[in-house]
Amino acid sequence: MPADERPAHRPLRELAGDLLTQRSASIGSDRLLEVFLDWVTENNLELYPAQEEAILEVFAGRHVILNTPTGSGKSLVAVAMHLASMARGRRSFYTCPIKALVSEKFFALCRDFGPENVGMLTGDASVNPDAPIICCTAEILANMALRDGRAARVDDVIMDEFHYYSDRDRGIAWQLPLLTLPYASFMLMSATLGDTSKLADSLKQMTGREVSVVRSAVRPVPLDFEYRETPLHETLAYLLDRGRSPIYIVNFTQRECAEEAQNLMSLQLVSREEKQAIAEALHGFRFDTPFGKEISGFIRNGIGLHHAGLLPKYRLLVEQLAQQGKLRVICGTDTLGVGVNIPIRTVLFTKLCKFDGENTAILSVRDFKQIAGRAGRKGFDTQGYVVCQAPAHVIENKRLESKATGADGKKKKFVRRNPPDRGYVPWDRSTFEKLITSEPEPLRSRFQVTHGMILNLLQSPLNESAWGGGYRRLVEIVATAHDEARAKSRNRRESAVLFRALRSAGIIHLVRLDQRRPDSRGRAVRIDADLQRDFSLNHTLSLWLLDASKRLELVSEGYALNTLSLIEAMLENPAVILQAQENKLKGEKIAELKASGVEYEERMAELEKISYPKPCAEFIYDTFNEFVLHHPWVARESIRPKSIVRDMVERFVAFNDYVKELGLQRSEGVLLRYLMQAYKVLSQTIPEAAKTDEIHDIVGFLRAMFAHVDSSLLQEWERMLHPPVATPGAEPVGPRHLGEDSKAFAARVRAELHALVRALALREWDAAEGMVQQSPDDPWPAQRFERTMAEYYAEYPELRFDHGARFPKFTLVEPEGDRQWRVRQTLLDPEDDNLWGLEGVIDLRDDPFPEGPLIRLRSLGA
Repeated sequence: MPADERPAHRPLRELAGDLLTQRSASIGSDRLLEVFLDWVTENNLELYPAQEEAILEVFAGRHVILNTPTGSGKSLVAVAMHLASMARGRRSFYTCPIKALVSEKFFALCRDFGPENVGMLTGDASVNPDAPIICCTAEILANMALRDGRAARVDDVIMDEFHYYSDRDRGIAWQLPLLTLPYASFMLMSATLGDTSKLADSLKQMTGREVSVVRSAVRPVPLDFEYRETPLHETLAYLLDRGRSPIYIVNFTQRECAEEAQNLMSLQLVSREEKQAIAEALHGFRFDTPFGKEISGFIRNGIGLHHAGLLPKYRLLVEQLAQQGKLRVICGTDTLGVGVNIPIRTVLFTKLCKFDGENTAILSVRDFKQIAGRAGRKGFDTQGYVVCQAPAHVIENKRLESKATGADGKKKKFVRRNPPDRGYVPWDRSTFEKLITSEPEPLRSRFQVTHGMILNLLQSPLNESAWGGGYRRLVEIVATAHDEARAKSRNRRESAVLFRALRSAGIIHLVRLDQRRPDSRGRAVRIDADLQRDFSLNHTLSLWLLDASKRLELVSEGYALNTLSLIEAMLENPAVILQAQENKLKGEKIAELKASGVEYEERMAELEKISYPKPCAEFIYDTFNEFVLHHPWVARESIRPKSIVRDMVERFVAFNDYVKELGLQRSEGVLLRYLMQAYKVLSQTIPEAAKTDEIHDIVGFLRAMFAHVDSSLLQEWERMLHPPVATPGAEPVGPRHLGEDSKAFAARVRAELHALVRALALREWDAAEGMVQQSPDDPWPAQRFERTMAEYYAEYPELRFDHGARFPKFTLVEPEGDRQWRVRQTLLDPEDDNLWGLEGVIDLRDDPFPEGPLIRLRSLGA
């Protein structure tokens, strides 16, 4: 069987044991090739010529640019590079653009090399960070390269999906390691690179080593292309009848994906036996968010949904079920085209144009080929299929024309359908054929200087070497960037402006290297000593945030919430959430006006005045305008007052409740991602000295919410590393149980107790049942909560769960033995008697990283 990208049957570490334990720099290419070929043969794989060429170049220590079609085994070449790196005592990094692909490769490498040898770094998780093999997003490696430069513990780098180098917003992360790690070996992989001659020349000039470009146009699974002018449901029936599933229906908006999945529910896509197999695969999976029930219905009918608006756990579930061959159709956006290993037989384009953030345009050749390349997977198919639908109005006009043609051949008049007024650029069969035959566009440099880049450089140990060491490195990086001379000149000017802004903000200081000599001219640039170690300025408006937050009164009652408002003002607007907020307010207002007998025209005029909440708007605009006067370069940015995180914190609204309240079921992932962005800024950009106890509580509230809403990759990794039967000789890596991370543990405990109190206060007994760990000997079902709390409500009309009820003094967490804790939460009543409380225990002895509730309830009462 040809070498494919699926995990091998036998782990590589079993055959390469001596090489991986001795780790000698003198190991030759022949020995590495012998071991690797033995592993390939053992697992009944066969290397393609391009794979062989690339592996030989990797073992010889050369840089490799690997430009071969999707499904041609680039991941296997990457495994060879990890083997060579680890065997020679080096440290290798695998990078890619999305966390889903990072985690997929992480677990695959854990199986091949052992979990103790593999780590993962993303913006949300750090797992075994000192391992010899690291999987991370491209931005993580770029930040490491900036901060540590030549001192970085990075020897070999695999950059997957390297065509992201041309991405307008993120491309710089793929360029920075090439500019700052001159001693590293690189393998740049993609199916759609285009002309790479300039890139190869630059890499050779920077490192002084040869660059091998390995290309192949031969797909292991050939593609068949077809243009259809039938309605979508007829096209689907045509494909399904010919056994061409799984089918990836490509849409370019999340709304279209969900609508298409709903339309397919009327079809019988899977048999009764297949539905039973799906049900068994779903056993134990929790569809516990508002959109979960709808997702569950789709999946049980053989339909997958995959886009950025979904929670990560639902996207991962769809990927896993697709890999198991249990789904017939997947309705997804073009994000599914980014490397995730899902067996797709047919790619069905519903359109050939998409909105790129500024305009609607025909797909680039690179985007088209990247998506189309998902069709036909080695080991699954002998043929892949790419189908494109004609525009919907063209298909409808063709149908109307056919109906208007009589038996005598004469045509009756009919009203032709017009193309959409918005979000549409015309395409036809020739457009489709041009995309098929054209070469991908050349890669384009996206280099730009930011505050975050400067800060990373200045936090580097290399900064201490001489005056302006960090700034000198910045000038060097700008000079070596893959830009034309005019762009480099502009970036040098921008660097000077941003550097001066950091000095004037007090973030950085110039200090003498030799404090004993007042006349010493040697100086260094240092970060302010009062800032936290992970202080970050990765957002353009971070300096405004620091300047504006200093004007808030630290001891004022609204300080923490107002700080949240400043943070939210600098984040991008999540349009779907803000529109939902506005619709809710308008709905409430129109009900109020109708009840008051206000006439229709006046009601409409009043509605025009309503927008989503913008607390502190006047303060935000005033401080921003004043900041722009002193920092004109910020004028091109926009400030956007809003209240999403603040709204949830202020009203103590749970994630699921907020989704239901605003009707965000199909955009749960958008809300989660926005909350995470705010959490990162709150944690990393607000200086420790400016963090009050209330801000720490907000950080804990958000952190616990993330753990509750979506499962942690850390938990899955810990289970791989510490199975019930320990691997002989394996050394434990990382924390052994959740309680060792005291901050995360305390935040999760408080959040669970407060959520339970909220459920009791709202008399949501079913919800309360799901918020405690159920003991077989002493269970707490919904009925027991209702019976017990009936005594409370017989005495008091309500249970408080306001801000005061969540003060730390009402929550007690005490150790009660090895990996055991006793917890108590005081329940506050409106009379301030506060005689009621709940007590429970947390026991991590058997399960060090439980996914469900931590607390097993012992008692609830007076």
